Amino acid sequence: MRLTIPLPALLRRMLLASAGLAVFALGNFLTVKANIGQAPWNVFNLGLANYLPMTYGQVSILVSFLVVAADLLLREPIGLGTLLDAVLVGAFFDLYDAAGLLPEITVWWVGALAMLAGMVLMALSQYLYMSACIGCGPRDALLVGVGKRLRRIPIGGVSILIAGTVLLLGWLMGGQVGAGTVLFLVGNGVVMQMVFHLIRFEPRNLVHVGLHQLLSRERDGVER
Repeated sequence: MRLTIPLPALLRRMLLASAGLAVFALGNFLTVKANIGQAPWNVFNLGLANYLPMTYGQVSILVSFLVVAADLLLREPIGLGTLLDAVLVGAFFDLYDAAGLLPEITVWWVGALAMLAGMVLMALSQYLYMSACIGCGPRDALLVGVGKRLRRIPIGGVSILIAGTVLLLGWLMGGQVGAGTVLFLVGNGVVMQMVFHLIRFEPRNLVHVGLHQLLSRERDGVER
C-alpha cells in the first residue's frame, strides 16, 4: 500500500489546512467576543452545553463528529481535513480563550465590527483549508453536500438556509440569541458569497481526497 499523494505534498496540504483552521477559530472567537449575539452554530453549541458537563470547545468537537455522520449520509468524502477540522477548531478556540486574547466587548458598535471581521476571517479561512483538498471540515462538507443538491442557490444562500435551521434548534435548547445572531445569520452567508466571488472560489467544484482514497496499491497520479 502506498500513498496516492507524495508525503511532502500531503504534509504541505495538512499544514495549509491547519493554518486555515487556526484562522477560522480566530474568526469564530471574534464573533463570540463581539457580545452582540452568538452565531447560529455557537447558539447550538452553547444550547447543547446547557445539558452536558463540557466546555464550549469540547461541545464543538462533539458536534463536529455528529455532523460528520450527516456528511456520510450525503456521501461527501471524509478526509484528513475533516478530522483536523473536527479537533482543531475547538482546540484553537479554547487556546485563544485561555490566553485571554480578547476581552468581552461591551460597546455595541465595536462588537458589530468585531463580528464583521470574524465573518471575513472565517470566509477567507474556508478558502484556505478547503483548497487543500484533503476533505472539508464537517460543517463545510454539510454545506457542500446540501449545496450540490441545491445547485441553483448560491453557496451563500445555502449557508443561510443551514444556519437558520441550526439557529432554531439552538434557540429551542436555550442558546443565547441577540441582535448579532440575526446579523450573523444573514451577514455570514452574504460575506461568504462576496469573498468567494472576489477570489473566484466555488467549493462545490473541488475534488477532495478521502481517507479511503489516500492509500492505494498503485499510485493513480500526483496532485500538486
